[in-house]
Amino acid sequence: MMNVEETKMDMKREEIIQKLVDNGVFKIHGKQLYELPLYALMKEYMITTK
Repeated sequence: MMNVEETKMDMKREEIIQKLVDNGVFKIHGKQLYELPLYALMKEYMITTK
């Protein structure tokens, strides 16, 4: 089995997803957070933390 290393972008994406979940955000526009690109996650994070 291959070991898959997470890149810094993957780790940042997971961090943002966790922060959104902590703020009660589980879906954006009807899609699960893990289905969205980093840009959409960052945009939602900026909106919810204002």
